Order: sequence, then C-alpha cells, then structure tokens
Amino acid sequence: MSRPSTSSPFRLSGRALSLKPSATVAVTSRALELRRAGVDVISMSVGEPDFDTPPHIKAAAIRAIEAGKTNYTPVNGLPELREAVSAKFARENGLHYAPEAVTVTSGGKQALFNAFFALLNPGDEVLIPAPYWVSYPEMVALTGAVPVPVPTTPESGFQLDPGELEARITPRTRMVVLNSPGNPTGAVFPPEVLEAVAALAQRHGLMIVTDEIYEHLVYDAEQVSIGRYAPDHTLTVNGASKAYAMTGWRIGYAGGPREVIAAMNALQSQSTSNASSVSQYAALAALTQPAETARFTEQARRAYRERRDHIVAGLNALGLPTPTPQGAFYVMADTGRLHPDELEAARLLLEQARVAVVPGTDFAAPGRVRLSYATSLESIGEVLRRIAGVLEH
Repeated sequence: MSRPSTSSPFRLSGRALSLKPSATVAVTSRALELRRAGVDVISMSVGEPDFDTPPHIKAAAIRAIEAGKTNYTPVNGLPELREAVSAKFARENGLHYAPEAVTVTSGGKQALFNAFFALLNPGDEVLIPAPYWVSYPEMVALTGAVPVPVPTTPESGFQLDPGELEARITPRTRMVVLNSPGNPTGAVFPPEVLEAVAALAQRHGLMIVTDEIYEHLVYDAEQVSIGRYAPDHTLTVNGASKAYAMTGWRIGYAGGPREVIAAMNALQSQSTSNASSVSQYAALAALTQPAETARFTEQARRAYRERRDHIVAGLNALGLPTPTPQGAFYVMADTGRLHPDELEAARLLLEQARVAVVPGTDFAAPGRVRLSYATSLESIGEVLRRIAGVLEH
C-alpha cells in the first residue's frame, strides 16, 4: 500500500514570491484590531474621496440596470464611452486620441498593469520619480523589468529635476512613469519640467506612462498633460475614481499610440475582459454631462483645498515639517520629532494618538508618513489635537 505524499501539492510562482510584503500591513492590521475592540481610531490613511458619487452619475447606472444593459461589452469598452473619453481628452487636456486609440479598464490600476506588460521586457529599466505610489515599482518588477527611483526633495516640494532623470538613463532604459498630481506627495510638475522630460523621451526613444488620476484636484499650480509635448511617446492613464468619487465603480481608461492600445486590449481580452457594463454607463454620464460633473468636482476641490491648508498649517505648527502639496489629497509629514523611523512613528501615532497613517517606507520616503485629508475638517482638527497630546508627553 503506497503512502500518501507529504509534499505540498502546490508551488508558488517566483513572480508571486517576488512581491514585497507591504510595510503598512502591520499598522493596518493593528488599526483594525483596535477598532474591533471599540477604540476610536481616526483613519488618515484612506486614499479615496469622502464624497458620495454625484446623483446624475448614480441615476445613469440605475437606468442602465433597469434597461437591462448588464451584458458583456467590447473588451476595450463601450464605443460611446470611448468616444466620450476621446472628447474629454481633447476638451480638457489638449490630447487628440481617436476612439480607436482609447481603452477602458477595470480601474486606472488595470490600465497601468496592462501598459507595463504590453511595453516592458525583462531587464528593461523604468525611471520612477520618488516618493512614488507603492504599486508602480511592484507592477514594473512583475514584468521582469527593473524600477529605478529618481529622488526628489521635500525642500523643492518633491518637484522632479529633469537633470536627475537624465543622469539615470542607461542603454536599458525604456520608460518613464509620471504621476502628477502625485500620490503620495501632491506634487504637480510644471509645464517646463514636462517639456524637458518629453524632450528627453524623444531624444532617447523612451515611452512615457503618465498617471493623471488626480488631475482635477489641483490648487496652486497649472495641470498640464505631458502628452501634449510628446504624443507619440506618451500613454495617458486616467479614470473616474478620484475626480468623480467613483472608487468602487472601477473605471479607468487610457489613450495613446494605437499599437500600444491594441496590445493592452489583447492582454485584457485574456484577463478580465470588459469593465463592468453598469459602471461604464455611469462613467459615460460623468463625461457627457460636463456641466453637472464640473459643479461636483469644483465643490470637492474647494473642500480639499481648505482641508489641505488646515492640516499643513497644523502639522508645521506641531514641529512636523510638511511641504504644501499642490494637488491630490495627501501630505507627507516629517516625523522626526516623534521618531526617526517612520514605521515606529506610525506605530506611536496609532497606539498613543489613535490616528492611523501610512508610513513612507513603501513610498521610498524614509522619515515621513502620509496623511490623507480626504476627511472632514472636524476630523483633521481632532487628529491635530491628538498628535499634539502625544508630543507633549
């Protein structure tokens, strides 16, 4: 009689094992434990709007459901939605992508994922300004390519220096990833910087993947799409989540060279297929009723700006140096006064102040934590009071 095998019936792939564990997991898990125990923890870690999806967008989704528009759509999105995205790019960004050069995805993250797998090969190098959103280097690494951080400084407001970018270009460099306005810094790259980066891309034959998901949340700067300066070298990624408070609807989109879009569509056809049909009809309403949508985005932008000013002034007054972000809804605070290690500082804020923040570890921002001000002024005021209480002891 044969003995049953004691070996594992599975073996995880090297690709899955290569993913780095998040440095924020321990803090997040502890915050959940405290909340389950009834502790009043204020979360400043969530990267999504605290506004509800606008009524005209929700109404369009309801109409789609009632009309039975719940079937598969083309892999690359409803034709009328791609036409609306094309018109949006022209109207708001000065970009001219035909509907055939547009794709609709299940969130902006999928558009990025598809783009990296369509454009990168093992060993390619990808320049990413740092601090950066945690998913950029991980997605790049999954393709076998190599993420190369390009440092920015808090003294400059985390502005990108094109010279620093060019200094890291090698024969293996294939791509530059930009995020402006940026997560986690809120930096908005000015037109002259974008022009310089576009010129570098053209000179060195590089592709630019620009994530403009926070484009409507800009306060003291001019938001410009780099695709205006190097259209043949640029893939522009955007989506409905931040501008229209549609994070859970999962609608992203991208426009760029037709060959790149075709490759992204082929990848999507073998993975998720189309984005949710109902969500697509909701996004269509957001893009084809611009006056109603603009009223919402302006209301949200004014609220975020007021919150930004309040939290930046408060953190600096507490001796936690915090540059003023020009966009998005995050601040990056220097926590040296709490603890030189950002993970320990985040733990202290959670355990003693009952405030959940994201340590800068995975953002390539040592000594800093990210706080989201996508919350009420009252909550921001309470957070500042709690942090002050910890600093006083």
